[in-house]
Amino acid sequence: MPTKDEVITVLKKCYDPEIPINIYDLGLVYNIDINEPNGKVEVKMTLTAPGCPASAYMGADVKRKIEQLPGVKEANVAIVWEPPWTPEMMSETAKKQFGWGL
Repeated sequence: MPTKDEVITVLKKCYDPEIPINIYDLGLVYNIDINEPNGKVEVKMTLTAPGCPASAYMGADVKRKIEQLPGVKEANVAIVWEPPWTPEMMSETAKKQFGWGL
């Protein structure tokens, strides 16, 4: 099974199609749960706005990429709305890419 850091590495390869920053640094990932005995990885994430037309694509992309990791039999991605996403949830790296906090 992958470690949490290995899952995060994969999540950093997933992007919101409208924003050129990965979903992890955007602060869209709220929780990663790795169930080693069952080979399952569960991710709770949100989107920048409810009704985002990319929600199905993003969830499927995360699921597909995590399921490519050795030892993962199944990945489940739950899109949640609580707490609502705000720009303050972005990493310092993402904020710098937007030119904030310079």
